[in-house]
Amino acid sequence: MDTLTLTLHEAIVRVLQEFREFLGDDPDAIAQVVIDSESQHYLLVETGWQRRRRIYGVLIHIDIIDGKIWIQHDGTETGIANELVDLGISKDKIVLAYKSLERRKITDFAVS
Repeated sequence: MDTLTLTLHEAIVRVLQEFREFLGDDPDAIAQVVIDSESQHYLLVETGWQRRRRIYGVLIHIDIIDGKIWIQHDGTETGIANELVDLGISKDKIVLAYKSLERRKITDFAVS
């Protein structure tokens, strides 16, 4: 599929699946892509055990709100927003919701 024709939904799903594949398979923990297409919520969640310690956490949380991608949480090193831009999503369609409104104003991304 041509990256210029990706919808916001398709771009989010592709990036989440790529991060899931990057994490690989672990016999004691699993990374899951959770998609609520109706409400437009997208998560990458890790669950399992490491030694005797429980693992549970949301690595990435994204919503589509008013036609824009709102990144609620980004637990990646590279930045999920950059991955979306690489797929052809315009920076003015991406909100770094985990940053304060004042900090969003000094980024190249949408404020809201």
